[in-house]
Amino acid sequence: MPLFPQQFIDDLKHQADIVLVIQDYVSLRKMGATYKGLCPFHGERTPSFHVNRDKGFFHCFGCGVGGDVIKFLELHEKVGFADAVKMLAQRFGVTLPELEASDEQRANAAEREGLLKVHEAAAAYFRQQLASNAGARIRKQIAERGISEATSDALGLGYAPRDGLRTTLLKQGFSQSLLLRAGLVLQREDGSVVDRFRNRLMIPICRDTGSVTAFGGRAIDRDQQPKYLNSPETPIYSKGRTLYGLNLSKGAIRQGGFAVLVEGYFDFAQVYQAGFQAVVASCGTALTPQQAQQLRRFTGKVVLSFDPDAAGQGATAKSCEMLVGEGFEVNVAVLPPGDDPDTFVRKNGRSGYGERLKNSTPYLEYLLDRVAAGHNLNTDEGRVKFLGEIMPVAGRIPDATMRDRFAERISFKARVTDEVVRAEIRKAAVQKQTTLTKREMPSFGQVTKAEKGLIWLLVHRPEDALAAIGGLEEADLESLASRPVLDLARKLNEDRGFSPSVLLERLSMGEAQLVTGIAGGQPEPHVHDAEGCARIIRRLRYERERAAVQREIDRLQQLGAAQHGEQINALLARKRDLFHRIEGLI
Repeated sequence: MPLFPQQFIDDLKHQADIVLVIQDYVSLRKMGATYKGLCPFHGERTPSFHVNRDKGFFHCFGCGVGGDVIKFLELHEKVGFADAVKMLAQRFGVTLPELEASDEQRANAAEREGLLKVHEAAAAYFRQQLASNAGARIRKQIAERGISEATSDALGLGYAPRDGLRTTLLKQGFSQSLLLRAGLVLQREDGSVVDRFRNRLMIPICRDTGSVTAFGGRAIDRDQQPKYLNSPETPIYSKGRTLYGLNLSKGAIRQGGFAVLVEGYFDFAQVYQAGFQAVVASCGTALTPQQAQQLRRFTGKVVLSFDPDAAGQGATAKSCEMLVGEGFEVNVAVLPPGDDPDTFVRKNGRSGYGERLKNSTPYLEYLLDRVAAGHNLNTDEGRVKFLGEIMPVAGRIPDATMRDRFAERISFKARVTDEVVRAEIRKAAVQKQTTLTKREMPSFGQVTKAEKGLIWLLVHRPEDALAAIGGLEEADLESLASRPVLDLARKLNEDRGFSPSVLLERLSMGEAQLVTGIAGGQPEPHVHDAEGCARIIRRLRYERERAAVQREIDRLQQLGAAQHGEQINALLARKRDLFHRIEGLI
């Protein structure tokens, strides 16, 4: 997308009240100079989400997420920067400036538009083929699976004959290169181009807005392989970012307050047809964090529906644990052995399936019982193995209260003291993999108090902080965890474009979270002014240099002081100079 002028972005953020925007999504209470509420980005029961109206930023001290009003909309609505700007402008009645796109941007937009159009044309062709005489056998198979004509129409089911799609789309004016890019056709080694989907029941995969972006093709004949053939990833389709059926179910999910998660296309079809329209499918793969975030837009509660064999292994177990780690309230509706939602609904109908949903079990309780059943808890060895298997899951629970209750259940089940269990859970929580790696986001512990002081002042007293940063040399900033933040602040000031909001906008997510986390708290108690912070940073540089000089002196003395006397004397002189510099900064 083309970039908006920076002046427009600054004016828009000045007019857009961040508290009003966030209150559309989060219940906020004024607490002193800031507003506080439950974080919308992770499950919590004690508010740790702060909004600073005067400075125009938010920060959660629970999960670390933070940024300005545009970043909030990007994260909460799962949209890009340009779309977030448009939403904000519309919310406050601000007219968008006319933009000039680059040739590359125009080409990318045209390609995406072409891909969407060719997928819509392909979907229409497949539907026509299903309705034709050639599709009679396929219609019969659909009916035999218990899918009504109304449900088939709602899902947009179709039929791909052995050939014909390529020829039809070319006649409609679509280029062969676009068909190849869309993955609707394949080029063989001999150079010939054929339809990707041949003799298959076609299932369109849509965005939550309803646009067709890909297809799943199910085999029709018994010996046909593979059983399912899916579209490749394209600029408009990513399997790990798509939830099947969300375009049909998002309203029911939002209204009902929960989503039923199933695995396959026909699981979805049967559950949806039975009247449980708040359903989505992961299509047999482990749920990704991106899919979970997409679902989070509509609900924070998920009921997983699968058979007992799948519950404890593979993709489904990973999905459960990931959802718990993302702060979802997760229940499990277990079906009888050998059944999946498709077969169960066909045999037991709406009432039978509804009873399973009604009696669904909290996932953590279900997991606790399942893991315990696999070990002899009457022996020390069995208890150790049980704890080793259950602790990593416990460590991923983001809500402290829920984690504490789970610890009590583990303690009771394993007959181990609460203190031991809680200590192990704390250890597991520290070892868990976070969303942002240390390389991506420096921890508060890695940032010195002087750096924290300068960052706090950049937001609250920017003139003082910028003057101090301007007096630092490049060597002063080397090895600092906050160097990307301080470097960018200096560059923006040199270009006369600095403001706290612009700084947050230009930083990476991890760096922005570091800034909002520091700026949202109190200043370092020992820091009186920006110049004092700068002196400490310069002194730390000299101390690093003095330590490096001493290491070199030690190395040369080990090699032989007589042969390296001249070098050692020069280094001793440099060490004295650094000592005087350090003394002058204390």
